[in-house]
Amino acid sequence: MVDTDNKLNPSILEVCKTAKGVLNLDLQNHIQTILGCSKEQLGQALLPYAASFAQAPISSFLVGAVAYDKHSEHYFLGANLEFSHQALSLVVHAEQAAINNAWLNGAKEITSLDITAAPCGYCRQFMNELSNARQLKITLPSGETSLSQLLPGDFGPTDLGNQESLFNSAPVNIADAHGLSSELISHLTQVYAPYTNNIAAAELVMTDGSRFYGRYVENAAYSPSLSPMQSALSQLAMSGELLAEAKIERATLVETKGRENQRAVTEAVISSFNEALELQYYQIDTKQA
Repeated sequence: MVDTDNKLNPSILEVCKTAKGVLNLDLQNHIQTILGCSKEQLGQALLPYAASFAQAPISSFLVGAVAYDKHSEHYFLGANLEFSHQALSLVVHAEQAAINNAWLNGAKEITSLDITAAPCGYCRQFMNELSNARQLKITLPSGETSLSQLLPGDFGPTDLGNQESLFNSAPVNIADAHGLSSELISHLTQVYAPYTNNIAAAELVMTDGSRFYGRYVENAAYSPSLSPMQSALSQLAMSGELLAEAKIERATLVETKGRENQRAVTEAVISSFNEALELQYYQIDTKQA
């Protein structure tokens, strides 16, 4: 039976934090043993743990989401982020965070999402960029539904003549990556930006040497796109770091020369929690592989 008293088990919380919200089969089995829940109940059981990573200084409304990749059989946690004194449009929604976590960590196809509350229209549109959006199963505390039911008469990639989709796009060749880390270059090659072709990614280097990465994710409706720095900060949050206390040594943004559109929003987001941190900025040349 699933523990429903809303008290978080410290052991499970530490597992989620150490794993940065990426739960393989061994970790899932460990958590199931502690909670006494079945595989079918696990997604919902993980929601309060996902929501515990949320940082919502404006709304105080904590949202958690759990994405499942049927190929790796991994669960990926996500939580919402808000940035004080910045436009509300710069927030990261929990559903975005879970999908971003899965995408950055090698998932092939998100087949289901568990969410603490019904997704807003913004998130429904973000999910509609997935390669299997029409088959995506969504489970809420009130029961199971689908994206097709939640987003009738949808607008998606093919409406703009885009035959690619998130988790199913062509790799990018980087023409000149002088001075960039090999891992940042790797993330650049996997960016999903079919509408502006601005191949952009971000890197955060902490004082202890750990690194977090983010990629630009575009959406057919444009507004639900996720900037590379928000993508990276979401990963930092899933490690248990409070943004206001995070010891960031260097923040880097790379985008495509002649297509750039991310610098202003990146600097705005960083300034919301660390005004002293100076952004390292690079432009590159790219071409489709």
